[in-house]
Amino acid sequence: MKKLFGTDGIRGVANQEPMIAEVVFQIGRAGAYLFKDEIDPKILIGRDTRISGDMLEAALIAGICSMGVDVLRVGIMPTPAVAYLARVYNANCGIVISASHNPFQYNGIKYIRRDGFKFSDLEEEEIERIYFKNYTKNEWPTEKNIGRVKDLSEATEKYIDYIKTTIPSGFNLKGYKIVLDCANGASFIITPQVFTELGAKIITINNKPNGININFECGSTRPDSLRKEVLNQQANLGLSYDGDADRVIAVDEKGNIVDGDQIMAIYALNLIKKGQLLNNTMVTTLMSNIGLDRVIKKAGGKVIRTNIGDRYVLEMMKKIKAVLGGEQSGHIIFLQYGTTGDGLLTSLQLLKVLQEEEKSLSNLASVMEKYPQIILNFKVKDKGEFFKNIYLKKTIKEIERKFKGKGRIFVRPSGTEPLIRILLEGESREELEEISQDLREVIEREVIKNLD
Repeated sequence: MKKLFGTDGIRGVANQEPMIAEVVFQIGRAGAYLFKDEIDPKILIGRDTRISGDMLEAALIAGICSMGVDVLRVGIMPTPAVAYLARVYNANCGIVISASHNPFQYNGIKYIRRDGFKFSDLEEEEIERIYFKNYTKNEWPTEKNIGRVKDLSEATEKYIDYIKTTIPSGFNLKGYKIVLDCANGASFIITPQVFTELGAKIITINNKPNGININFECGSTRPDSLRKEVLNQQANLGLSYDGDADRVIAVDEKGNIVDGDQIMAIYALNLIKKGQLLNNTMVTTLMSNIGLDRVIKKAGGKVIRTNIGDRYVLEMMKKIKAVLGGEQSGHIIFLQYGTTGDGLLTSLQLLKVLQEEEKSLSNLASVMEKYPQIILNFKVKDKGEFFKNIYLKKTIKEIERKFKGKGRIFVRPSGTEPLIRILLEGESREELEEISQDLREVIEREVIKNLD
């Protein structure tokens, strides 16, 4: 069967298939078809700040309402907030219109179940089956059976109230100077409001979205401006979110980046010390730094790795009953509090540990030795053909021999962009740079050239 969904929902360049109004209208109908026979069915919709959000939201809502299903609209809202609000308002599902950390030209659609977890592969395949087989063609309710839209003006405050329940009563950030980089995305209102209400002195950057500046040289994938601002302001730390605010990267008071691996290490060690890391086990992905495994093992814990993607982390967490899991990118899941990665929740949990340990972020982050990593990105049209290339296979084997068991190479296709990503990790930065240069030359000369 044909595919609509990738590794993180449906995604593409806005006004190009599948992110055109006609297709999104039909996607809305296909998703609503799942719930058309329920009593008072309703779907909750939120989005990020992209210029195409208005267009796609209108098309999606029209499709849903044309199937006789109501829409609860929350407007610009972080992905984790939509996951929470879908539960609170007892919606049949939630939908986020966002392309996460991608540039503004992209947009996407993510489905979230009524329990706050993302749709499974099987549930996404059911929507694809309905869409491609046109099961909705004769479903056109009329008169009072057409769906309606309700705007939820109180949704933001409901989410903020919930976020505050994840930290101890009386917790405050008085005396903390914190720089927030909102990536001109969905966190630009909620996150500064929460930190201000908790008493922090905040300096906010990249919080003036105009539809096209989301993630532009800012946010969790581009923390350079945050580093500079933390140092200029002599702040205690900085926190950088992505477009839909489901991830966060920190910067310590010395200007060092503290990524998702380090944040997980800080939190896991705190839980191990208190005897609260269930089975002394946490979950991460194949991209995480080997330094995370080593520091957790030294403390008596265990790290289990999964495929790339927060949905796979979550599946493993539920399977082994882990309370902590996440990705190097800053998607971190605290299963006792939420159902998805949440940049704001993660930020507050990190600050809670800082207060408990009475240490600076640089001090806490230093417990994990990061092994040198280099990530190479190659733009390709056909990812499948890339992996079949004989020169690539030969080169990978040669690199593995060079590492002699003290390093690794990991090649994977991006789930959201036309890219192949290659991770190199080892003990020597100098050796990695030499290997990466040779690898880049071979791939551009022998692989990419033959694909064009």
